[in-house]
Amino acid sequence: MSQGDFLDLLNARSQEIFRRLVERYLDTGEPVGSRQLSRMLDVSLSPASVRNVMADLEELGLIRAPHVSAGRAPTQAGLRFFVDAMLEVGRMDEVERKRIEDQISGSAGTGSAEDLLTEASQMLSGLSRGAGVVISAKTDLRLKHLEFVQLDANSGMAILVGENGTVENRIVPLPAGLESGALNRASNYLNHHVTGKTLNEARRVLSEARAEAARELDEVSNRLVEAGIASLSHPLGAESPTVIVRGRANLIDSAMASDDLERLRELLDELERKKGLIELLSEAEQGEGVRIFIGSENKLFSLSGSSVILSPYKDANDKVVGALGVIGPTRLNYARIVPVVDYTAHVVGRLVARKS
Repeated sequence: MSQGDFLDLLNARSQEIFRRLVERYLDTGEPVGSRQLSRMLDVSLSPASVRNVMADLEELGLIRAPHVSAGRAPTQAGLRFFVDAMLEVGRMDEVERKRIEDQISGSAGTGSAEDLLTEASQMLSGLSRGAGVVISAKTDLRLKHLEFVQLDANSGMAILVGENGTVENRIVPLPAGLESGALNRASNYLNHHVTGKTLNEARRVLSEARAEAARELDEVSNRLVEAGIASLSHPLGAESPTVIVRGRANLIDSAMASDDLERLRELLDELERKKGLIELLSEAEQGEGVRIFIGSENKLFSLSGSSVILSPYKDANDKVVGALGVIGPTRLNYARIVPVVDYTAHVVGRLVARKS
């Protein structure tokens, strides 16, 4: 059912009982009984009346009875409904904002970009008592130099050098009738247009300058320039995105039963392999602001039953360059953690932009 369907089916009293049950469960991690709920409500309602409402909520699939407990806990569908329809996100005061700003800024001023991201992950872990995670997408490095080298009559090598020292060699076809000066002319022309630019910028500039190249260069050199443009079609640097996870011990502490621990080990193995988190980054890029994935809504966390609160962060050009957030049990304090993740993403984005 959709959020609207649940709202249509629940009257004000049922919504209030459900909200109180979920809030109590998120606070304690324990199933909630009808007697507890009757004492928590603003209006006087007997435990028997509360039990009747809870039976309706259970029939709708919003709550369940875990194991042999007499109490009830929200299901994954119930948590999703609560997060989408009832969650009241807390506001961060200036003291909290300054603490986050100072902690991350201190690392930004003395260390590398990775040091900054590690500090952010560690801080999120400490504030949430879950695991802090930062996924940094591979940056589009700026070119320092591009040069052609002839290998044989039919093929050559385009040597791309990034400003950070990255060097890549890409094989390109050479046009027939090549004479030695054509390689130098094409290399000089390309360097004039691409030096100091990212690969995306270089491709755009060269594509716009095709007519100019046709006027200024001979046919063979012009065809070499086209080969040079083609060589820029893949990101510079083969390294995978950086994934930083801090606070794994917090996840272990939250998994008390042996079956939970076994599922958690598999999650930790997946985190080490990084693949699932990289896919999670692409999901975070598709939406604006904080996103919450609960349990099986994301395949990486479906087995362990964990949740993740994630927000993308952007560079100075408003381009998503990574994501950060918190991994924890489904009973995370969403109201508390959502604004922390959101503000941290803004701080990290601003500081990363300064270092780029």
